[in-house]
Amino acid sequence: MQLQDQRSLVLIKPDGIQRSLIGEIVGRIERTGLKFVAFKFLVPSREQLITHYNKDDAWCLAKGARIAEDLKAHGLPVTKEPLEYGRDIIELIVKFMTSGPVLAFVVQGNESVAVVKKLVGATEPATSDVGTIRGDYTIDSYNHSSIQNRAVRNLIHCSESPEEAERELAVWFTPEEVIKYRLVQEQILYDVNLDGILE
Repeated sequence: MQLQDQRSLVLIKPDGIQRSLIGEIVGRIERTGLKFVAFKFLVPSREQLITHYNKDDAWCLAKGARIAEDLKAHGLPVTKEPLEYGRDIIELIVKFMTSGPVLAFVVQGNESVAVVKKLVGATEPATSDVGTIRGDYTIDSYNHSSIQNRAVRNLIHCSESPEEAERELAVWFTPEEVIKYRLVQEQILYDVNLDGILE
């Protein structure tokens, strides 16, 4: 596979849809030069989301420990083991992600995973940098979501690595739904010699 063929999955979550941020998010990604190769507007199924998030006990334990700390810091009772709190996160995410439609899409281009991650920002909006999608358009935090016992509302999901992207793509799209085509701007982005600009 050539470097410019790397693909990344992006999901605009129900909060992003409800806040009318589709155009802003898609526009930011489009302006980088990445190519859109698939789009789908849908309400995901529970099974699809469980397969997509695919978290192990180590992840659940780490996230659950953070929730327990947040509860203690606010003088609230800790009634479960960290692992159980962590597993509950997946259930809260499923509840959130099935509450309304999401826009799933695939972008392709050189270092697409890293480019999208940079644009999206850190998972927690409150600590995401200014200039990122999460940093600019939402104010949620792990602390707030833990206390309210809900999923963090961070507008968007993006793949964390090229390997994860390929696994996730299969959850949301069939190979036939990903369109192969040439974008004219690819000549400017990838042609070594910029052949044919001057007449």
